[in-house]
Amino acid sequence: MSDIPITAPGTLWPRFRRSKIAMVSTAVLMLMILSALLAPLLATQNPFDPSALELINSLIPPTWISGDPRFLLGTDDQGRDVLAALLYGSRISLLVGVAAVLFAAILGVTVGLVAGYAGGWTDTAAMRIADVQLTIPAILIALMVDGLARAALPPTVHDAAAIYVLIFSIGIADWPQYARIVRAATAVQKTLGYVSAARVMGVPAPVIVLRHILPNVLTSVMVLATLGLALAVIAEATLSFLGVGMPPTSPSLGTLIRIGNNFLFSGEWWITLFPALTLVVLALAVNLLGDWLRDALNPKLR
Repeated sequence: MSDIPITAPGTLWPRFRRSKIAMVSTAVLMLMILSALLAPLLATQNPFDPSALELINSLIPPTWISGDPRFLLGTDDQGRDVLAALLYGSRISLLVGVAAVLFAAILGVTVGLVAGYAGGWTDTAAMRIADVQLTIPAILIALMVDGLARAALPPTVHDAAAIYVLIFSIGIADWPQYARIVRAATAVQKTLGYVSAARVMGVPAPVIVLRHILPNVLTSVMVLATLGLALAVIAEATLSFLGVGMPPTSPSLGTLIRIGNNFLFSGEWWITLFPALTLVVLALAVNLLGDWLRDALNPKLR
């Protein structure tokens, strides 16, 4: 129905098997996701449960540096098992990243479809708003949203709603990218013959947009969402590192890095090193997979 060639999904698997980078990055990413989902089964303790922590176990080095065999990667200043904290922290970071990307994609795709199909002043107004927001760094928008939430909510309520504030602040900062890409693709699609034929047949505009145009623009959205997941996880870690993300009682990877940074120069390097390495590996795996997906779905590179 579309005059624009799109790589068929059935051709992705042979290309995937020929790419060692894609296979390794996918394996690493799936391992990290499964480890986060199975954290209650794999962790030796619940780092979010104060009753499970003992201060006598604080600042124990990793096992291979004359540490306690119970704590493979050592413990932090509160007696939390660093490995258990990584498993639970990765779960929060991935949850925030995926939810923020979904929120940004849904909002951006909706705006882009409406602007691209309607055109006129609707298109102009939506794209100018997106252009203005793109001139402001995403991290500043997230900080502003978090600041407004802190001013409007009591501290206890804000800590309980911190994960929702993070998801909204990161998602609202990233929607213009999806809107611009979808708007440009929609503007092209609506000039093609199958859209004109649907109009002549009296198909309502919402049906044309959702049933015919949307499937043809999802390829670009999928690639952008994959790459955006790594950026969302890093954004969450940045906000938490700055102290405006997840509270210490429910640490994400960024919170763990911030806590460990206070002990970095006193010799307890493991508290911040392992969360930082986990964040780097997670972001790298997602980025490599996103780069491969972008190339694999581009018919010009086939």
